[in-house]
Amino acid sequence: MLWILLLLLILVVFGFGFTMQTLWWVAAVLLVVWIVGFAMRGRSSGRRGGGRRGGGRRYSRSRG
Repeated sequence: MLWILLLLLILVVFGFGFTMQTLWWVAAVLLVVWIVGFAMRGRSSGRRGGGRRGGGRRYSRSRG
């Protein structure tokens, strides 16, 4: 009975270690994706904001 409990304890510790290493890799990948998304959003936000303002003014003049 002691051997079975020891084997179960070893399996739990091994599984926990494998899971922690996997979670570190997932966290690293998500960090890279977040940084790339942040950089892309920063570059494209200036162009989109100017296009909206110009379009809004043009339509308001034609109605007035």
